[in-house]
Amino acid sequence: MIDYRRTHTCGELKKNDCEKYVTLSGWVHKHRDHGGIIFVNIRDRYGKTQLVFNSDKNPECYAIAENLHIEWVISVKGEVIPRTDGMTNPSMPTGDIEVLVKEINILSKARPLPISVSDDFVEVNEETRLKYRYLDMRRGDISDKLIMRHKAMHAMRMFMDSKDFIEITTPILAKSTPEGARDYLIPSRIYPGNFYALPQSPQIFKQLLMISGIDKYFQFAPCFRDEDLRASRQPEFTQLDMEMSFETTEKLFEIIEDLFASTFKKCLGVDITTPFRQIPYRECMKRYGTDKPDLRYGMELVCLDDIAKRSTFSVFLDQLEAGNVIKGLCVKKGADISRKMIDNYTSFVGKLGIRGLAWMKMKDNSLSSSIVKFFSPEIQEELVTKMGIEDGDLVFIIADKESATNQALDHLRRRLAKDRDLIGNNKYEFLWVTEFPLLAWNDDEERLEAEHHPFTAPHNDDIHLLDSDPLKVRSQSYDLVLNGYELASGSQRIHSVEIQEKIFETLKLTHDEIHERFGFFIEALQYGTPPHLGIGIGFDRVIMIMTQTENIRDVIAFPKTNKAMDLMSESPSAIDREQLKELRITVEE
Repeated sequence: MIDYRRTHTCGELKKNDCEKYVTLSGWVHKHRDHGGIIFVNIRDRYGKTQLVFNSDKNPECYAIAENLHIEWVISVKGEVIPRTDGMTNPSMPTGDIEVLVKEINILSKARPLPISVSDDFVEVNEETRLKYRYLDMRRGDISDKLIMRHKAMHAMRMFMDSKDFIEITTPILAKSTPEGARDYLIPSRIYPGNFYALPQSPQIFKQLLMISGIDKYFQFAPCFRDEDLRASRQPEFTQLDMEMSFETTEKLFEIIEDLFASTFKKCLGVDITTPFRQIPYRECMKRYGTDKPDLRYGMELVCLDDIAKRSTFSVFLDQLEAGNVIKGLCVKKGADISRKMIDNYTSFVGKLGIRGLAWMKMKDNSLSSSIVKFFSPEIQEELVTKMGIEDGDLVFIIADKESATNQALDHLRRRLAKDRDLIGNNKYEFLWVTEFPLLAWNDDEERLEAEHHPFTAPHNDDIHLLDSDPLKVRSQSYDLVLNGYELASGSQRIHSVEIQEKIFETLKLTHDEIHERFGFFIEALQYGTPPHLGIGIGFDRVIMIMTQTENIRDVIAFPKTNKAMDLMSESPSAIDREQLKELRITVEE
């Protein structure tokens, strides 16, 4: 039997290991035949080591080495020797030594690979990479990110334990209690016609844990949402979930801030400044046009309604007459942006439904553009002061519905930051966004719905508005934002059964619907519920930012495509008729 157990990894051997007899196992990474001497780089996840096959010293091993191919799995035994002068490789941690092979065994052969994993690999499209994910991991970049994922998870788990939080696993097969996105449903064989749902989050379970007396809970929870996907979303994802009783929002913020400071220091060697900034939702939308702003650069939005209404520019006046808004942003030293680029930015916001992008440049302390003539010198001076315009700056202005204007300026602000290289690496700007609206209006269904979820506590000062003006009710909720990504969402929970029933009634749920969906939870609230609050942190997004990728699939071992397809295993897939029959399910042809 072949003994392929490693004495060392392929990234471990150094000069002080010379004369040791070692066993290495791994993949053939490179093969170079110099006639009488063959050099082979063997690779594992720890690194690479150069092997030497000498036809004079060991002809049997040399003969085997002649026929080796890239990505074959081999095991070798041999002596560690120093490389000759001038042949060291400082780019390899093992570059001072090589292993003179005295025994070799081929453990597995490989067909020609559909994607290259060598140092000079050729880029292939993402679909091919996902289909052969196990080979893509061999290239190193994905596995490096998965290692960072492991380290961050370990650091966070140790931190939560140090704060007396108890890790508890909640069910995967659960009751369908719609909380926003569509549920993934699982048919029951034992109870035909009934279904489990995969949890969108452990929300109800963790609140039940608070009722049970477990006052500090956390887990790395698998969550599932059947929703439209994008680069920062997956149908199944991991959430660092936590809940605690008898504490305040301020204490939760302190714990989460210390959690991130500790994790970033241990995993990246980066010092995170605490406490994090806090901005109420309405102010955040006013200043940035989004509830997840990137604070690594300026260009805050400025409302220009009061200035625009005193101009003679008919476009602005018509928009104000229609009840719309005028907002702008200032690009520092942006006067060098060409007219062609301005046209490109106009097309960019046009794709978001905006019909025009006004602009002004400040040169030689004077504003210039085709619309400046519609603003008196006094109004121009007021505009300069309000927007903080300096010589060499450029201003972009949009007039439209408030939601459309905010969205367009948010996207334009992010685009400008990238184009003008304003972001910089290794900058981490955290922000708490607080006091979200409790409720939102669903135009399609013409009804109120929960902004976060129906278990969020209303702001104490706004409870009286639930009957008269529910859309003005603020919630005791908060999001954590980092570099333009929403990382976490949480809230003070409702612990009063009367207020919980009131919220359900405000959402127009009937008594039967409340009983059917949440009856067990309503009953639990009546047996003594402590005040409690919590948060769910999108762990995959955290790792995205820590590893500086914009694609969430890069930090998940076996991800899905934007259409929720696993190209590697070809799922979802059709189910055998006998399995469907057993579940009493009929699929329409």
